[in-house]
Amino acid sequence: MSAKHETGEERDVITISLCMIVKNEELVLERCLESLTGLMDEIIIVDTGSTDRTKEIAKRYTSQIYDYTWEDDFAKARNYALSFATCDYIYVADADEVLDEENRQKFLQVKEVLLPEIEIVQMLYSGQFESNTVYNFDEEYRPKLFKRIREFQFQHPVHETLRTEPVVYDSDIRIFHKPHGIHTERDFRIFEKHYGNDANVCIPSMLLRMYAKELYISGKDEDFVRAVPVCEKILGKESCTGEELQYVSCILARVYRVQKKEGKFFQYAMKVVLTESCSEICMELGKYYEDREDLSEAHIWYYNAAFETEPICDIRMGNEYALHALCRVVEKLGMPELTEQYRGQIEDR
Repeated sequence: MSAKHETGEERDVITISLCMIVKNEELVLERCLESLTGLMDEIIIVDTGSTDRTKEIAKRYTSQIYDYTWEDDFAKARNYALSFATCDYIYVADADEVLDEENRQKFLQVKEVLLPEIEIVQMLYSGQFESNTVYNFDEEYRPKLFKRIREFQFQHPVHETLRTEPVVYDSDIRIFHKPHGIHTERDFRIFEKHYGNDANVCIPSMLLRMYAKELYISGKDEDFVRAVPVCEKILGKESCTGEELQYVSCILARVYRVQKKEGKFFQYAMKVVLTESCSEICMELGKYYEDREDLSEAHIWYYNAAFETEPICDIRMGNEYALHALCRVVEKLGMPELTEQYRGQIEDR
């Protein structure tokens, strides 16, 4: 199929392989595939062990359904799905994503005019706050459409070099994330399996950030305790970075506050305070003093969480959680005017 470009010349419209991995997605899979109907040239679905009607629903849209034995490794499963793709580009979707009609039309427009030198198309991943997900953002760019086979080319007329950086296009297509539940227990189990037991395997910095954020956003006390081996391995690295130290110290401070191990709690809390403090560690200190009924000191740390520092794991630590904590302690301190002031700031934010 061809389309007329702005220059007036006819050129081929790209083809797209949809690649998905699924498991027990009967509640959302049809909604996702319906929203992508007419946009994809082939649909590849890899099932990792569904026991519901997921495969039955998938068969209405494609015959390319493959079984895969789950190994607690999303990268392996996705790479397996990608291995079946035959089109120019690959689009990766999760079953709980949806394209509305406005964004379907934008997707079609991109498909018709996409220049061959574009290797990655980023799209806006939207709707996190509305869906109560574990993310700290409501919308961010993500690479969603990418060339199946990358073409390497030299560049520059002299001192020529091989271009290795991809050509990325930031589209205005919005993909709405509408999950029917969160998967934190599954994610924690995978983190612990791959990075908690083997002393020779250390968690990459990017995954540590995600792990710390997921712990602070939706983890229970026991989830933090199970993170201790991962944190200790990172602290044992010769190359432990300042950022890694900050995330690990926040996790360990939380663990030792809950376990009432004061020495260890202050050991890790102070590592953050003395370098680059954050809302999370101020909240931990505030809770420590509130539990000891030292409300004036708790007030200081909760104030720092809300107004003097920034959150690194959970955005609510520097907003609603800190302000609610401030309201709680100043009310106990008998400061009604200040209580109302903080309550007003909750509404403003």
